[in-house]
Amino acid sequence: MALENRSFDERKTLVIAGQNIPLGETRELQLPFDETYLGEPVSLPIYVMRAPQPGPRVFLTGTLHGDELNGMGIIRELLYGDPLQLIRGSLILIPVINIHGLERHSRYMPDRRDPNRCFPGSARGSQTSRMAHAIFTEVVKQCDYGIDFHSAAVRRVNYPNVRAYTRNPRTRLLAEAFGCELIVNNQGPQGSLRRSAVQAGVPSIILEAGEVWKIEPTVVEIGVRGVLNVLRSIGMLRGEPRRPPFQLIVTKTTWVRAPMGGILDFHARPGDLVRRNECLATMSSIFNQEQSSLLAPVDGIVLGMTTMPAVKPGGPVYHLAALSKRNFQQAQQHLKNGERHGMFGRVRRELTSAMAFREHETRNHNEKS
Repeated sequence: MALENRSFDERKTLVIAGQNIPLGETRELQLPFDETYLGEPVSLPIYVMRAPQPGPRVFLTGTLHGDELNGMGIIRELLYGDPLQLIRGSLILIPVINIHGLERHSRYMPDRRDPNRCFPGSARGSQTSRMAHAIFTEVVKQCDYGIDFHSAAVRRVNYPNVRAYTRNPRTRLLAEAFGCELIVNNQGPQGSLRRSAVQAGVPSIILEAGEVWKIEPTVVEIGVRGVLNVLRSIGMLRGEPRRPPFQLIVTKTTWVRAPMGGILDFHARPGDLVRRNECLATMSSIFNQEQSSLLAPVDGIVLGMTTMPAVKPGGPVYHLAALSKRNFQQAQQHLKNGERHGMFGRVRRELTSAMAFREHETRNHNEKS
C-alpha cells in the first residue's frame, strides 16, 4: 500500500494568516495569536513552500515545548541547508510554536499550561488554548500529514524514536516512511497536537530525540533525513527513501525506577539492547558502598534515561521498549556486539558523550551469550 496515491488537482488554494499563497511560491508569514500587556500583537513565524504542481500538504512543527530546541534545529536545517526542490505539494514549517516558552527557557506557556495538552484549542479559551486553536485551524486542518519534533524532559535523554498510532493505516505508513529503528505505538496524550490531528483526519507522528536546551547535530541529521524520507515517499521530492538497518514497532514500554536514593553508575546507554535481569545501573552511597542494582524487568531496548547521576526513591532512571523474543532476535542480528554503525551509531555515542558509564560484569556476560 502506497503512502500517497490520491489526486490533489482540485485543491490549489492555500490561505494562511489571511494571505493566499499560490502554487510555485514561497512565503514567510506571521500568524497573530496573542498580545503583550501593551496590546502589541504576538505572532508565530511560518514558512510556506509550494511546488508548481498541487499535491500533499505537510506541516512540520518544532519547539512546542519551549525548552525543546532540536525541532527548531531540524526545521532550520531544512530551510537553510541544501535547497528543497519540491516537485509537487506544499510544505508548511513552524520552527517555534511556543515562542513565549523559548524566551523564558520554559517547557510551558506563561499561563502555566502545557501546550501539548491543549489541542485543538478554542478561540475563547486560555492563552495556550487560543494559540493551539490558531495553529490547528490555520495550519493543521489544511494539511494531509504532520510531523512534530520533541526532545526528552528536563534531565533526561531519548534515543531517536517515532511515536505514532499505528492502528491508523496512513499514520503507520507515515511512521514507517520516516525511517527510525523504533516506532512506539500509542495515540499520545489527550489534547496533544498529533492525537488531535489524527482525530481530525490528518495522520501525524512525532520524533522524540535528544535533550532539552540543545540543538544536537546527529539528532538534526536524523530529523532531516526522516523528513526527506517522508517527502520522497509521498512524491513531493525525487529520489528513494533511505531505510534503517532494522525497524520495530513497540507496543509496550516501561520505566525502571530507583528503589532507594543514591549515586548512579550507569551501565546501559540509550539505544542499547538489554536482557531481562541485566544490570542497568548500580546505586551506591556517597562513600561508594554498593547498595542496590537496578535490573531490566524485560528484554528490550533503552528508549531513554536520566542524565542526573543522583537519584531519590521512585526516581525514573531508564525507559525501556519491551521487545518480543522475535523482535529482540531481529534487532540482535543487526547489532553485532550491541554496536550500531553509521548515523544511528553516532547518535548513540554522542547523546551521552558527557556522561560517565562503567562496564558491569552482568552486562558483559549477556552480550557474549
